[in-house]
Amino acid sequence: MTDLQSWVAPTCNGLADLLAGAPAEIWDAPSLCEGWQVRHVVAHVTMPARLTPERFGAEMAAAGGDFTVLSDTVAARDASLPIADQLDALRSPLLHAWQPPGGGAAGALSHAVIHSLDVTVALDRPSVAPKEAVIAVLDQLTAANGALFGLDLTGVRFEAADTESSWGSGDVVRADSGDLVALLSARTLPDGRTLPRG
Repeated sequence: MTDLQSWVAPTCNGLADLLAGAPAEIWDAPSLCEGWQVRHVVAHVTMPARLTPERFGAEMAAAGGDFTVLSDTVAARDASLPIADQLDALRSPLLHAWQPPGGGAAGALSHAVIHSLDVTVALDRPSVAPKEAVIAVLDQLTAANGALFGLDLTGVRFEAADTESSWGSGDVVRADSGDLVALLSARTLPDGRTLPRG
């Protein structure tokens, strides 16, 4: 089996390459993360490249132990960093080696792939993550049966239009694998498709 961590760097570097070659106004475009522009998603993804464990602990304490509050606070603040700094952070070896506490390589890959799709799906651009990485995250999400994002997947079958893969049984939801990852991450696709909450 391929080391899941090895797919983090190409995913982050691919997102950096996409954004480096895009007009500056794309940073202000909405992402699939509710209320966040592209710049907020990048600021969130790259948080591990900027925050030492000690600083992260201080930020978490300031947020009252609520990771959602911490994420929103850091994203709102760091979204205003210069674009060059954001791109450097996406390409940082620190980010590529980072693993979330208790999440390991699978958590690191999910973080990179899901948030890269928050940008590329919203912008109608091809995925920057390796196809195998997207499928690996899709496997994680379907194995969790909706529990990771509070979804009710009862009676739903997922079919990836760009692979031979399928998961579950029942009413068919067919889309490209990247769109399926976004749906299973409780995102609403640009066409309005979403999955029911549990």
